[in-house]
Order: sequence, then C-alpha cells, then structure tokens
Amino acid sequence: MNFAEHPVIASLTPVFLLIAAGFLAGRRDWIRESAVKDLSNLVFLLLIPSLLFRTMSSVRFESLDLRPIAAYFPAALLLLFGSIAWRGFNRASVVRALAGTFSNMVMIGITLIGLAYGQAGLVTLLTLVSVHALILLTLGSVVLELAVAREARAGGQRAPHVLETAWSAFKGALIHPIPLPILCGLLYAQTGWGLPAVVDKPLQLLGSAFGPISLVLVGVTLARTPLGGHLRDALWIAASKNLLLPVLVAASCWMAGIDGLQFTVMVVAAALPVGANVFLFAQRYEVDQELTTASMGLSTILAMVTLSAVMALTG
Repeated sequence: MNFAEHPVIASLTPVFLLIAAGFLAGRRDWIRESAVKDLSNLVFLLLIPSLLFRTMSSVRFESLDLRPIAAYFPAALLLLFGSIAWRGFNRASVVRALAGTFSNMVMIGITLIGLAYGQAGLVTLLTLVSVHALILLTLGSVVLELAVAREARAGGQRAPHVLETAWSAFKGALIHPIPLPILCGLLYAQTGWGLPAVVDKPLQLLGSAFGPISLVLVGVTLARTPLGGHLRDALWIAASKNLLLPVLVAASCWMAGIDGLQFTVMVVAAALPVGANVFLFAQRYEVDQELTTASMGLSTILAMVTLSAVMALTG
C-alpha cells in the first residue's frame, strides 16, 4: 500500500491541512478576529445541528449500543476527579482538570471519525457526543460552583444552594446546539418516516459545510493563541488529554469487553485535543484563561503526533 493511502494518513491529512489553512488565514489576518465569533455561531447554531439531526434521524434505538459509553465515562471521571484531588480543590484545579479531560469531539472529532471510520463510526461517536457535554460540563459546573461557594463562605458571603446550581447546569447543557439535535434526530428516527428529499438535501449540504469551516476556525484560533509563559503547565494538561485519557479509556473498554470499531472510536475520541468549551468555564469563573487557551493550542499541535499514534495503534 502506498504510504499516502494508509487509512490513518488518508484521514488525518485533510484534517490537519484544513487546520493549517485556517492558521495561515489567521496569521495573514484574512479572517479578522471580529468575524470569528460570527463564523462560530454559524457552525454551532446552523451547520452542526443540521449534520447531527440528519445523521441520527435514521438510527433506531434498537441498533444503538450504549456499552462503549458506559466504558468511556468511568475512565473520564476517574481522571477528572483524580486531577482535582491531585491539584487541590479550587476553581483553577477544576478548570485544569476539565481541560485534561474534555475532548474536542465536535470541531475536530466528527470530521475525523467520519473520514476514518465512515457512517458506523460516526453513529458511535455521536452517541457519545450526545451525553459527553451533558455529563462532563454539568459535573464541571456543579464542582466549580461548589468551589466558588467554598470561597464565598470563607469570605463570609452567601452561596447558592448546590441543587439550584445542578439544575441550572443540567438545563443549560441539555438545551444546547449539540445534544438537542441528536436527541431530536433519534426521536424522529423512531417514527420510521424518513426525511423527505426536499428536507434531506438542504440538511446534507449544510452538514457537509460543517467539517471544512470548523477545522479552518480551529486553525484561526491557533494562530491567535499565545503559548509564552504557560508552556510547562499547558504541556501537563496536553499530556493528560492526549495520552493519559486514551490509555484509561482503552483499559476501561478492554475490561468491559468492548472491541472492534467501537473500541477504536472510543479511544480515538479520548485522544482528541482539548475542547473549546473549557475556555468558556475559564472565562466565566475568571481563572486560568490564558493557560486554558495555551493548553488548547498546544494540545491541538501535539495531536498531529499523538492522535496519529493512537489511530495507528488502535487501527
């Protein structure tokens, strides 16, 4: 087989070339910073919901296998809470632990898995994506609010009740442009009606635009990511995200008897670089914003090597 035709190379190369194109566009200021937010809104509010709904609108409940998800989250939660315990319980440690655990499954993962493993791999990934943010971001919100409440009580201030915080976080994670179209698509699929061509074709066109635009946006973000002064801490976070999490997920899947394509998709999903949602937490709680940005950038750069290795080993 020609080296360029190897499945890992063939699926990874377009991903990283599009990221490189975005990096160039960001460096040359072809896409100005003021336009990035509008493009991000286009991706998250229109393109990605179209792709997710269309993909899941033909998936029947009986064909779903939830065992890979049941194997993924014990490993992810072990790393999340282990990282918090290691660093100490405060806002900064929670944000850093989230960065070392939360994968970029949407902006990078969906396109990569679709290229490498086709529709079957994509359905497996989207089943995970449907609850990934719901579980990790809800837990992250609750733990962060507990950390804030602890600091508030230490300062003699009143803190909101933990149940109020948990409900607010759960509602915000569920009514979101990622899990909501997945759940709606699954529910529609159970009717057995299928999508009319007049609806299916526009959704297909919108969904096909998601991959290139989202990857170019990743590159634009990288071009504006400062690494100076945070390299050492960012490297620890990137090592946790790119290497430690996939090892833990692989061990958990192996113990649960998950193999074949499902094993591969779960481990590759775990090896994806740090997801952008973590920065929103850093920004909201005003802690480690520059470090979080640097970790996302470094993790994405290192993924060119680490993700290639993980895909080669699992493939």
